[in-house]
Amino acid sequence: MNEAQTEGVTASNVGGNSAAGVPCEDGKLRAIRSKHLALGWWSLLIFLSFGIVLEALHGFKLGSYLNVSAAPRRLMWTLAHAHGTLLALVHIAFAWTAGCATAWPVGPRQIASICLSGAGVLLPAGFFLGGLFIKGGDPGFGVLLVPVGALLLLISVFVTARHCRRVL
Repeated sequence: MNEAQTEGVTASNVGGNSAAGVPCEDGKLRAIRSKHLALGWWSLLIFLSFGIVLEALHGFKLGSYLNVSAAPRRLMWTLAHAHGTLLALVHIAFAWTAGCATAWPVGPRQIASICLSGAGVLLPAGFFLGGLFIKGGDPGFGVLLVPVGALLLLISVFVTARHCRRVL
């Protein structure tokens, strides 16, 4: 192949597993994409299932969930479900973005990946634990994980946005 022919080589036309038009990936990029796809789809399954459980608690009119004294628990668990579901979709979007932005430098890509993984755990876990241990109408200490997770999410989104504008 001459230079003009190899310039457009993609994983799809050399037997790779990527979608058509996505350049071939190195091992680190493939590992990050696989990690975030797995985290995303498994998290989506977990948090959608959790949402169904919350609907069942509501549907069966469970007093420990619907009583006025349980309002903070209901709010925290709804926030855990919503944030977990949204972050699952963000993981999937991150995997897709990493595949499109193959010129994204490894260091910033790794930072964004680690921060997003941390946020995907800490945000919903903080809301869930905050609702699990209610203290006098206030969420439990688990809610202290939420700001840490939010900061990690902001870092991940900033790093991703900053580097994607340069490589797409």
